[in-house]
Amino acid sequence: MAAIPLPSSSTLLPHTKLNHPSICPLVVNTPAWTSVSGNRNAHRHFHVLTKAKTSLEPDLHAKDSVAPETVNDENDFGVVNMHHVGILCENLERSLDFYQNILGLKINEARPHDKLPYRGAWLWVGSEMIHLMELPNPDPATGRPEHGGRDRHTCIAIRDVSKLKNILDKAGIPYTLSRSGRPAIFTRDPDTNALEFTQVE
Repeated sequence: MAAIPLPSSSTLLPHTKLNHPSICPLVVNTPAWTSVSGNRNAHRHFHVLTKAKTSLEPDLHAKDSVAPETVNDENDFGVVNMHHVGILCENLERSLDFYQNILGLKINEARPHDKLPYRGAWLWVGSEMIHLMELPNPDPATGRPEHGGRDRHTCIAIRDVSKLKNILDKAGIPYTLSRSGRPAIFTRDPDTNALEFTQVE
């Protein structure tokens, strides 16, 4: 596979108001782009259609790797899959603008958001979720690695990295591409939380 060149000017800027291991829940996306007005930039968003499965990073794991059925019977407490990832945000509305209007994620209205002592929202990522929590973010906005793959990050599997790249370009959101040459793109949300989008078949 040919290496994907890194953009020379992809710097991560905290002012754009703009964390998972290699095995990640998947998102199957079929772009249905619509313009969202009223923002500083005209954003495009795509709707995420999904069915969850597992993606293994090819540069870290053999492509045909299979998770063992059980480690051993005594320690098998029934792991099923990743249920959700919690992401802290300073301002819920600002984060929802990014996750809904740029990434096209939909809110899971069935999840409780008024029974916790802080504001938040649950967003569908395939059959799993991201839980946005409006709490003081302990991670600094400056001094973070430029490449999100060298930072704590949440990985979402998608069908077409090039289409997401175009969406981020149109919205003026900085990103870096995978340094291993595989089809993957890294960006940050408004609180500088790193997000990886890896392409799967």
